[in-house]
Amino acid sequence: MSWVWFVGAVLVFLALDLGVFHRKAHAVGFREALMWTAIWFAMAMAFALLLAPTMIGAQWGTDHTKLFITGYVVELSLSMDNVFVIALIFTYFRVPQEYQHRVLFWGILGALVMRGVMILSGAELIERFHWIMYVFGAFLLFTGIKMLFVGDEEVEPEKNILIRLARRVYPVTTEFEGQRFFTLLNGRRALTPLALCLIMVETTDLIFAVDSIPAIFGITTEPFIVFTSNVFAILGLRSLYFVLVGLLQHFCYLKYGLALVLVFIGFKMLIVLWGSRPEWLNFEDNHDSVLIIVAAILGLSIVASLFASKKEPEETGEE
Repeated sequence: MSWVWFVGAVLVFLALDLGVFHRKAHAVGFREALMWTAIWFAMAMAFALLLAPTMIGAQWGTDHTKLFITGYVVELSLSMDNVFVIALIFTYFRVPQEYQHRVLFWGILGALVMRGVMILSGAELIERFHWIMYVFGAFLLFTGIKMLFVGDEEVEPEKNILIRLARRVYPVTTEFEGQRFFTLLNGRRALTPLALCLIMVETTDLIFAVDSIPAIFGITTEPFIVFTSNVFAILGLRSLYFVLVGLLQHFCYLKYGLALVLVFIGFKMLIVLWGSRPEWLNFEDNHDSVLIIVAAILGLSIVASLFASKKEPEETGEE
């Protein structure tokens, strides 16, 4: 029943968002984005601390709250990397600022559906084949190490199989038609550049979900916690995008922090194979340590980035 209430509430909020708060196309300013980011964060914390215990009762304890917050922090942090790629996509397609929120809204709505399916499928796989957790752990370890040494992602829509398929099925206009994804071209239904941008955003989120969902399963295998923490992080990503898009250039070490988080979670999932490990490496029941380590890695990467970005102008001035 808690699943039904939660999904219903999310759909109501999304309907209000598109139908009331963002009914007219407009460029989302920094203050508005910051306000909505704070609102979504407050709602996530209210859910973990008040709503979930009320809905679920005694089955939702302090440990569940800690697991939710850890999962939420990890998902939101990994989404920051997604923000950079989405910004590149918007730049590539030259999407006007007033239409970007619409792409993010429908892109994230699709992301919620895709992630819901992936989470339920992943939970079922873990329940039937527990060894899949070790596969997830090895994958996260590999992905994290790869992120440490591989350059930033490039946006190449011409190589996207879904965009190539869409171009074969529909003609594509060269100009935007307001907020519309479809229009008529010579009497035929046609896609606008905004639709191609949406396809790229959906594809990008699917790729990022392959990393982030195993990461949260590395924190908890409770499907409801995995799903709800994912949903709140994804909903907050829409406003967080407009807050971070102009600041990402200053977070030069954030990518390495995210990579280390993936390495740590992968290590946490694999260390259980060492039966006689020391007590301080027993993360299964020590949820406080996991949350502190994740927060410390991310916090240090952000602080180091801010120091580096502050130092660069000084060095430039000296030259």
